[in-house]
Amino acid sequence: QVQLVESGGGLVPPGGSLRLSCAASGSISSIVLMGWYRQGPGKQRELAASITSTGRTNYVDSVKGRFTVSRDNAKNTAYLQMNSLKPEDTAVYYCMTVSVTGSLDWGQGTQVTVSS
Repeated sequence: QVQLVESGGGLVPPGGSLRLSCAASGSISSIVLMGWYRQGPGKQRELAASITSTGRTNYVDSVKGRFTVSRDNAKNTAYLQMNSLKPEDTAVYYCMTVSVTGSLDWGQGTQVTVSS
């Protein structure tokens, strides 16, 4: 099992930037993918960005060109750099991992609010 601790959420005006962090512990070597889901008010949860153990990244269309997902294997930490934020990016962002066995683990979530 993997334990995940997120940080970096907050309130930011439109056009601003935030960086989310997700520190992993536990069965680190089993992780094949780390990602960030988000769930906005009245919306379904969606996978915003993900990165595999080989560094392959994937983004939902609405964040392409604005968000960058990365990972620091030495620190067992994944990051989501969010630039040019829009009000529609307002959501609770959840870090998640997929292990080699197919099991999923989740962070506690961090609130991102984009508002003037």
